[in-house]
Amino acid sequence: MVKELQLRVNLVEERKDNILQLKAAKKLGINIADITSVKVLRKSIDARKKEVVFNYKVAVYISEPQPDTPDYIFEYKDVSNAKEIHIVGFGPAGMYAALRCIELGYKPIVLERGKNVQDRRRDLRAINQFHEVNPDSNYCFGEGGAGTYSDGKLYTRSLKRGDVRKIFENLVYHGATDQILVDAHPHIGTNKLPKIIQNIRETILKHGGEIHFETRVTDFIVKNNKLQAIQLQNGSEMAVNAVILATGHSARDIYELLHKKDILLKAKSFAMGVRVEHPQEIIDQIQYSCTGQRDELLPAAAYSLVHQVGNRGVYSFCMCPGGFIVPAATANGEVVVNGMSPSRRNNKFANSGIVVEINVDKDLPKYEKYGVLKGLQYQKDLEKMAFNAGGRSQVAPAQRLTDFVEGRLSSSLNDCSYQPGLNSSPLHSLLPKLIGSRLRKGFAAFGQKMHGYYTAEANIVGVESRTSSPVNIPRKENLEHPQIKGLFPCGEGGGYAGGIVSAAMDGERCAEAAIANL
Repeated sequence: MVKELQLRVNLVEERKDNILQLKAAKKLGINIADITSVKVLRKSIDARKKEVVFNYKVAVYISEPQPDTPDYIFEYKDVSNAKEIHIVGFGPAGMYAALRCIELGYKPIVLERGKNVQDRRRDLRAINQFHEVNPDSNYCFGEGGAGTYSDGKLYTRSLKRGDVRKIFENLVYHGATDQILVDAHPHIGTNKLPKIIQNIRETILKHGGEIHFETRVTDFIVKNNKLQAIQLQNGSEMAVNAVILATGHSARDIYELLHKKDILLKAKSFAMGVRVEHPQEIIDQIQYSCTGQRDELLPAAAYSLVHQVGNRGVYSFCMCPGGFIVPAATANGEVVVNGMSPSRRNNKFANSGIVVEINVDKDLPKYEKYGVLKGLQYQKDLEKMAFNAGGRSQVAPAQRLTDFVEGRLSSSLNDCSYQPGLNSSPLHSLLPKLIGSRLRKGFAAFGQKMHGYYTAEANIVGVESRTSSPVNIPRKENLEHPQIKGLFPCGEGGGYAGGIVSAAMDGERCAEAAIANL
């Protein structure tokens, strides 16, 4: 017999080895000796009251063994001589599209403009230490995409778009800890993701797929509204049956190419703002109602905030407890910041994007001349502003949080995890009113919701501009572009995902759609 239960365990109880068996036996009114095992299905933390508790959802096995087989068995076929599907981009969407092609007996040919995860590290070092941006290999482009260096946050609300459990099981199959199957807000960690991504690469190659790094697509050859071939940066062409376009939200050259070729695009609402960084200890004390250091059983505390200002949402995005702020520019002459965390989330800082919703139909009248690319141009202009304000390098403009809200230049800045460095700048006046005034009101409101959050010990760092794509590549119900046969826009770059898991699920769906179309 198997019974599912909800159990609550406080910090004192959590230290006991068999606490789940004891609590389950008491709740079921049975002898603990009758419990064969307890499998944790879900674990979350409830810190709403002064006493922090762990919420467990468990399966209790009574007088029968717990099965040791996973929910999914991944059976990849040899597709060396199978029909080909071309996949542009090797981020989460491209990786899972390739894996799904192999499961279904088709050969994926992946074209990735960046380098593999090992070689990519040299270019990240060049950004951090020498402020040199390789436009094809950086925190956004390369094997694993932007997700490789965003700490592998796996939380998603896209539960109706696909099989979330299967996505997680596949990550475990390729080396992730099975803790991600349990945690309410799972993450893998920037330090562990490269090995998992390498394992996915090896699975694809082992079963006959192809992956071509440092191979940028520069043109689409279309005849009679049918995609015939793709052109690469070396001038060569590859004939195609179907193309899954999974280039990510920062591949601006792809949007510009499609627009130049009169291939249908749409402007899409998005969000922009800044990164805010606090000492992790402050966030711990707020969230766990503790003084001094948090209990060793508790992870670095996170938060999620949202406030409406002038009919636009101001909200936290990609919150990284115990993390780092990193330079995410994809070209020289721009400054972009993002966040990441190692698996242990043990850095002394907590950072999060705090961004403002931008409605492309109402908020950007001065950019109408750019048509469907108006949001893209708005992004570019703010990133250029940040570049100039930082000192025309990857040094980022920054301000103490309280100074930003109160409208004064910071005479000094706090220590920060952002490796290229900070330059004190009047972001309160440099940011457009559309963003800056709403951020200032939002931060003040967040200080009311989280007492201690509004503090001079926090820095804001600009700009957080790559939350999502400002362009949508349309597709029909069968996931094919409505104008170009054989083109399947996919993932964040197409405007159909907002993170690793939703992008992975969309990759699988696009693989299935492309194959069904053949």
